[in-house]
This record gives sequence, C-alpha cells and structure tokens, in this order.
Amino acid sequence: MIVVLETDRLYLREITPVDAKSAYLLNLDPEVIKYTGDEPFDSIETASTFLMNYNHYEKYGFGRWGVFDKTNHEFLGWCGLKYTEDFNEFDIGFRFFKKYWNKGFATESAKACIELGFQKYKMKEIVGRAMKENTASIRVLEKIGLKYFEDFNNEGEVGVIYKIKNT
Repeated sequence: MIVVLETDRLYLREITPVDAKSAYLLNLDPEVIKYTGDEPFDSIETASTFLMNYNHYEKYGFGRWGVFDKTNHEFLGWCGLKYTEDFNEFDIGFRFFKKYWNKGFATESAKACIELGFQKYKMKEIVGRAMKENTASIRVLEKIGLKYFEDFNNEGEVGVIYKIKNT
C-alpha cells in the first residue's frame, strides 16, 4: 500500500479492488449519492470490476483516492482530483460515509489534494462542481479556498462551479 497523502488525521491511497466492499457500501446509501448522478453498484463484484478498470492513476498520476483514518485504518470515503478531457479541467471531488459527515474529513482531505495538485502536478486551476442545493459540499469548497464562478444546467437541475487558481 502506497500512501499518496497524509494529513493530521488521515492518509490517502489508491483505491483498489480490495476496497470493493467499502466502495459498494458507500454508494449504496441514497443520501451519499443524492447529488452525484451516480447509480449505486449492484454488487460488490460490480464495484470490484469498476475499481479494476479505473485507470486515472496510470493515465494521469492522480485520481480519486481512498481516505483512511490514521488511528484505525478505517475507510471513510474518497477524495481526490480528476481530469475531465471534455472540459479540459481538473476537478476536486469527495464522498464520505454519512457517519463521517460534519467532522472535517472532507475539508481536511480536499485541502491536501488541492495543495498536491498545485505543488506536485503543477495544475493552474482546480474546479469544484456541486448541485446548488448541496450546501454541505459547497461549504467544503468554500472552506478550501474555491470561489463561486458560475451556475450550470445539469439535466434541468441547477449546479454551481467553484474555482481556485494556483498563485
């Protein structure tokens, strides 16, 4: 296991098929995926196949990383960077089990990912996208320094784009 990032309370590493059960359970909660547009995995095997075929690490050197508690090594969720070719942009994203909401884990891990994106990967700008009604995610984006840029239409729903530039 290679740790990609460490914070005071957390470590982040690549998510692998070994994490399939955790990924499956994370996406099983309708509240967790409410604003994502993602469907839950229909089985642990489907989650494993998805993780086996996830090529962002190889293709770009970064991706969505598993977030783990340093004290007990428990999988809390994921956080990380994604390159979207269609928009030619780098995006910060995060998703955590509900029992870890409002404990600062998303902010702590996302802030570390932004710093890594700017320092190691020399990204010029990172965006965060959220549905307008997802105030918790918007709050995290604001806490880590992203500023409102514009609204966007996501299949009839209003979303927001936030941005931060590498100074």
